[in-house]
Amino acid sequence: MSSVPVPFQVYEEGTYLHGTKADLAAGDLLIPGHASNFEEGRVSRNVYFSETLDAAVWGAELAAGDGAGRIYVVEPTGVVEDDPNVTDKKFPGNPTRSYRTTDPVRVLSELEGWVGHSPEQIKAMRDGLADLRRRGIATILD
Repeated sequence: MSSVPVPFQVYEEGTYLHGTKADLAAGDLLIPGHASNFEEGRVSRNVYFSETLDAAVWGAELAAGDGAGRIYVVEPTGVVEDDPNVTDKKFPGNPTRSYRTTDPVRVLSELEGWVGHSPEQIKAMRDGLADLRRRGIATILD
């Protein structure tokens, strides 16, 4: 499997990925109730993950914090639903294979050797998100 992110390409069927800047270890649990990476002042009621490397890479690159982006192979422990922030707002049918859960998500391992987006792509994404915030339409459905 390529370590270069390709939009909408499933990394490995049935494998869930979580991008973050948190330094985690196998067995750690990701639990809801932490500050959102994407909306300042919001406490997230969900843990988000995807079956696509591209979505996980964006999560790692855009996450709050100063650390290096990391991607983890994760296993949800409860009910999983489509992420409405992507599915309903941008991509009907969930081609990004993005999901969320209010239950803990277990870290199985760290995915190494992935390739991030170009600095130009990251800047364009950050600029687009900043524009949505300025216009008051960057609200996360959580």
